[in-house]
Amino acid sequence: AAEIFMALSVIGAGFGRTGTLSLKLALEQLGFGPCHHMTEVFANPGQAATWLAAGRGDAVDWDGLLEGYKASVDWPSCHFWRELAAYYPDAKVILSKRDPHRWYKSISSTIFPAMKGGVPDEEPMRTVMTMANDLITRKTFDGDLSETHVLDVLARHEAEVKRTIAPERLLVFDVVEGWEPLCDFLDAPVPETPFPRTNSTEEFQARLQ
Repeated sequence: AAEIFMALSVIGAGFGRTGTLSLKLALEQLGFGPCHHMTEVFANPGQAATWLAAGRGDAVDWDGLLEGYKASVDWPSCHFWRELAAYYPDAKVILSKRDPHRWYKSISSTIFPAMKGGVPDEEPMRTVMTMANDLITRKTFDGDLSETHVLDVLARHEAEVKRTIAPERLLVFDVVEGWEPLCDFLDAPVPETPFPRTNSTEEFQARLQ
């Protein structure tokens, strides 16, 4: 029998460190899995070259790149929220967010130091880190990781998502809100288990080691 192709049905537009790993686990628990996240690129480093090419503006076979995934959150995919929302018109969009100053404190003690650690010489991690640096440090934040600039980029990004995506297609979501708004938005029953809480700064740093 021909394999039924699963198109992406949820697109995460929120930057990393806005609860994206908790959101990934929540979506997977609700049946929208597997969900793409930067952890997937580390697990499948062969993807990195395609994401890097996408960042250069090369034509991307989204179905090929995201084959098997039902949802996407976090970098690298959130960088392409606009392209993905256009390519998958039936997918719903979630803009994950958190308190901006707490978010900056988190990203500047996790992702930014990881970027500043440089690019390893060996493949495949060399391409993974080159891609992450390209999309996050250069393309998202223009190489300026100061709080004022980064928070300005965040605010403009969130405003742009809200202005671009039709309101009925968009959920602006803080993971502290728990299951209800998410399940309501996705027409999914509310699980009896607590909403996943994961990837604290300490956990991120431990994984990086």
